[in-house]
Amino acid sequence: MDKHAHWQSIYSEKDATQVSWFQEHADTSLRIIQQSGNNKTARVIDVGAGASPLVDDLLNAGYHNIDVLDISAEALAIARQRLDDHHKHNQNITWHTTDILTAKLPPQHYDVWHDRAVFHFLTDEVDRKRYVEQVCHALKPGGKVIISTFGPDGPLKCSGLPIVRYDHDSLHGEFGAEFKLIEHGQEDHLTPDGSVQKFVYCYCKMESN
Repeated sequence: MDKHAHWQSIYSEKDATQVSWFQEHADTSLRIIQQSGNNKTARVIDVGAGASPLVDDLLNAGYHNIDVLDISAEALAIARQRLDDHHKHNQNITWHTTDILTAKLPPQHYDVWHDRAVFHFLTDEVDRKRYVEQVCHALKPGGKVIISTFGPDGPLKCSGLPIVRYDHDSLHGEFGAEFKLIEHGQEDHLTPDGSVQKFVYCYCKMESN
């Protein structure tokens, strides 16, 4: 399957506010980032961001070193247009149209790595290991990682694709002992069609690099 074509199609054919993972505000993610102990100059990357409003929420909260990454150029174009329409400061954002598994990210660059609903699409162990390698490469020593996936009672598929469901222990276990668990929790996500999806999240600190 061509991942790029798949996600381009999703964002070309559906309104970004009607995809199942849409949030009007990324409250849980924003809360954890704000509690991470970093100041507003922290370098934050949102991986697999799509057209997520997290970037808007971060800008409104005063953050101004934000990277937004997604495989779909269409999704990022929607986010950029939304920010322009609301007179947000696009110049504070670095946009990456790429697959996170092959992205060329700068070494030891980010203070916070955020991913809501990308990691659970990695059904191949090799891809999961490559993802963790990317985190270890791009995150500063002592950097924070926020990963959110479908929980044990979550859907088995998303956008027609199979996913891997996690509990807190199995999700944390994918990253290894060098990632110290700070917080974990669950979130009931209300989709635009009114159904509820069960998410879990882990918030970790990378102890070494």
